[in-house]
Amino acid sequence: MAALYRCVLFNRVFELKRQTDLIRLSFNAPPLQWKTPGSFLRGRNTTITQTTTNLSTMASKRDKISDSCSRCLSSKTSTQDGKARVKRVSIEGNIAVGKSTFTRLLQSACPDWEVMAEPVSHWQNIEGGTSKGTGASPQTTVSNLLQMMYQDPLRWSYTFQTYSCMSRLRTQLQPPPARLLSSEGTPVQVYERSVYSDRYIFALNMFELGCINSTEWAVYQNWHSFLVEQFGHQVELEGIIYLKAPPKKCMERLEHRGRAEEKGVELDYLDKLHVQHERWLVEKSTEIHFEKIKQIPVLQLDASVEFQSDPEVREQFITKVKTFFNTL
Repeated sequence: MAALYRCVLFNRVFELKRQTDLIRLSFNAPPLQWKTPGSFLRGRNTTITQTTTNLSTMASKRDKISDSCSRCLSSKTSTQDGKARVKRVSIEGNIAVGKSTFTRLLQSACPDWEVMAEPVSHWQNIEGGTSKGTGASPQTTVSNLLQMMYQDPLRWSYTFQTYSCMSRLRTQLQPPPARLLSSEGTPVQVYERSVYSDRYIFALNMFELGCINSTEWAVYQNWHSFLVEQFGHQVELEGIIYLKAPPKKCMERLEHRGRAEEKGVELDYLDKLHVQHERWLVEKSTEIHFEKIKQIPVLQLDASVEFQSDPEVREQFITKVKTFFNTL
């Protein structure tokens, strides 16, 4: 906008200058002195030539600046068009359903797809400064909020959901890489879960379990709605991929990967998360507060199959995903 404003302002100043020069030539010229016809014509021709030269120089400068502004605006428009072309899709599913494996599969399948991993490491390493006593030097402490939430959900569920949602929001606000903006195919940014599943799956589940009380739930929903509405299209999704598998299968995979924080997770908890996913993405019975998300297309994939070790299944998944992306 600043570049466009400078262009408009310069054009306006140039026009006023041109008009002023013409008026000065017409009305403010010094009185003519009687000279021989030849000398009078030579003087007038010199004045006209100088004026024409000045106007031509100014016009040339104006054209150069206009060209520069046009290039600037063209570049900006091209960048905006590139961003508008990039589709945003989230991968949703239960704990240990296979999202991380699936995201690696997508990342290697097509250069036009950029996968944004779930920020688990941020939850496991929260740095804070503390000091012991007056005059003591500050010491850095590292907290594993994910572990704290699993160990004492009544105390830490609201804190965890607050931080996890903010980290997801930060991820979804990251601009697309340059290679996606210049892509001639169908560029897509893929997020491992989203700010929407943070609310309508995990925070809602903790509220229904009584780990988030009614006051905390009201506060969470209030600031969540405010932030999503403030950032608008920057965090909206064009589609969702739902990796679906029975909770028992998820439990098997959870035990197999052996993440330390998940040792206390029980099958009942995975059952409840499965129900939340079904309500939101299949039955459409979850109360959603954002119009576009209510109508968002969902691609369901049967994640109970071992797609990591089966090339044929992997190929089927990629084909379905490509078709889905092309329809968004």
